[in-house]
Amino acid sequence: MGQYETKDIRNVAFVGHGASGKTSLVEGILFKAGATKRLGSVDDGTTVSDFDPEEKERKTTIDSTILHCRWQDREINIIDTPGYPDFISGSIGALSAVETAIVVIAATSGIQVNTQKMWDIAREAGLARVVVITKMDGDNIDFPALLDSIQNTFGEECLPLMLPVGHGSGFKGVVDIFNLPEEVPEDVIGDVDECREKFLEGIVCVCDETMEKYLDGQEIEVEKLHGCFTTAVASGSVVPVLCCDNKKGSGIEEIVDVISKFTPSPEKGLVRKYVGVEGDDVAAEEKEVEVSKNVPFSAQVFKSITDPFVGKLSFFRVYSGELKRHQEIYNVRAEKNEKVGHMFRTSGKEQQEIQSAIPGDIVTISKVEDITVSDTLCDPHTIVKFKDIKFPNPMASLAIEPKSSGAEQKISETLHRLVVEDSTFRVSRDVQTHELVITGMSNLHLDVILSRLKSRYDIEVEARQPKIPHKETITTKANAQYKHKKQTGGKGQYGEVYLRIEPLERGGGFEFASKIVGGAIPSQYIPAVEKGLRETIAKGILSNNPIVDVKVELYDGSFHNVDSSEAAFKIAASKAFNLAFNDAKPVLLEPVVNIEVTIPSEFMGDITGNLSSRRGRVQGMDSFGDLQVLKASIPMDEVKNYEAELKSMTGGRGSYTMELSHYDIVPSHLTQTIIAQAEKKAETVD
Repeated sequence: MGQYETKDIRNVAFVGHGASGKTSLVEGILFKAGATKRLGSVDDGTTVSDFDPEEKERKTTIDSTILHCRWQDREINIIDTPGYPDFISGSIGALSAVETAIVVIAATSGIQVNTQKMWDIAREAGLARVVVITKMDGDNIDFPALLDSIQNTFGEECLPLMLPVGHGSGFKGVVDIFNLPEEVPEDVIGDVDECREKFLEGIVCVCDETMEKYLDGQEIEVEKLHGCFTTAVASGSVVPVLCCDNKKGSGIEEIVDVISKFTPSPEKGLVRKYVGVEGDDVAAEEKEVEVSKNVPFSAQVFKSITDPFVGKLSFFRVYSGELKRHQEIYNVRAEKNEKVGHMFRTSGKEQQEIQSAIPGDIVTISKVEDITVSDTLCDPHTIVKFKDIKFPNPMASLAIEPKSSGAEQKISETLHRLVVEDSTFRVSRDVQTHELVITGMSNLHLDVILSRLKSRYDIEVEARQPKIPHKETITTKANAQYKHKKQTGGKGQYGEVYLRIEPLERGGGFEFASKIVGGAIPSQYIPAVEKGLRETIAKGILSNNPIVDVKVELYDGSFHNVDSSEAAFKIAASKAFNLAFNDAKPVLLEPVVNIEVTIPSEFMGDITGNLSSRRGRVQGMDSFGDLQVLKASIPMDEVKNYEAELKSMTGGRGSYTMELSHYDIVPSHLTQTIIAQAEKKAETVD
């Protein structure tokens, strides 16, 4: 990419809650570093990061954006990420590709739901972390209280490196306690000497020799302290807390300085691991990646988009080896070689073509169709695999159908492109309800998907709540017999079956067993009996929903030498099963989900009561800082529109995730309503 080495690279992802000022901060950094000629604005839709028309219109980041600048001989790759949990896949992908997470918190709103989520992901991944407090020029700011909140929530290792000089309209800038000015301004907020002492203690703890000198009161060389600082940040034992305001840019230069001097390079940061692959065998033992140009190439894809003009773009982080243009690489998932054509360094929507990439570089290649997020790319002669990036399961769904007839094929292909771009977006055809269902993190997420369908691909759809996929089952044993006999001139119909049915454990499906002895039913008709049963359980009896968790035994019957046929035994089996099913105390089953609701503590009582009123059962609680996480089990039918209600009850400060748990029996008073609706629908169809 140029005349620099891996040790000069810094890879950082800016993460945090929506509206915390990440994009404006990144814009300020690019401007200060001379990567842009003018300072863009989120409100005006002129930032380098938010270039997608959807982002400009909504004034919020939807996709992660890769940006680049140079600062003091450092090559800094910045990833600006979405702040709302609705678009979390971009943030998770970004954190997998960097050494450092810059956790952004607005001074005006403090720690919010997604601040905590991003912190947890970054900490669990072993990334270095830096906290940046933005909007110091806002109203009603209490810096000491916010600092306490950060330390109580994230840990005592969060130590202020910058103290603000004034706040609100009086915010003038920051004091760097590591490099104290000769004269400290009078209106600095916080005890400079105490903060400096704590900070120095924090960083020397990682170097035994330096710590001894420090405790003895000896003078320590600046170079030594710098080394300790970098080691402490890389190990996570110190998390520097910085502050700035985005409008005037006060404090921004100091932030880029910290990134440049004290965040880890790819050589010194998180140690990446992979497993070897030989043929179909994957080695059990993980090995550490050697960060060097002189070893085989390896990389992992963390982002993918389809550009209407350029085609498919795949973004990956190089971990080892050197990649050159026109080189062959191996895709481990697809099990095939790909040739690298054009290779770019990306900054926003601008692309600069490059000839080669080294460990630490973030690279974009175009027009290689079979590459998806999480794919490991490597040297064809040394096949290795990185762990797949983990994304949460989406649970907000809509059933859609195109407004114009004949667009089914086009919509299917287009939705597949959007699935490749977004690891928290799914598309499925519900085999039970026959609906085309799209699933995302929230209604807002799905709203953006549908908007992109229209703006990018000119496809409009009708959207509605999907049908809840109920199932039917039995709760006790029953027997039944049915003789199908028909004589209407010519060949008649004859078949008689005796069935026993009993419930299986939940998830048991359907079992069929023939206990026929002595030829009561000839063997050639037994498959017809099973076929008749399977057709009946697929259609259902109570509510036109499939029947599950039932065992059926065929134990007797009779036949006629002339009039018996497969069709006659199919009908007899279906009718006998109908009779037995109705005697076996049938019930409806509904899907139940595990839900985790994250809310400020003040809403705990309201949310607990609300979930209970929806037939939810609280399973447990966790807390972090001022936020509570409520875990509950609740029927899916009860949380179809939960997102809107939760936002309403918490003023938009609550969020939730859920995943399918199991199927459970629908209460009898609700069963009648569902059955009545199914009957009404059947009449309409007829």
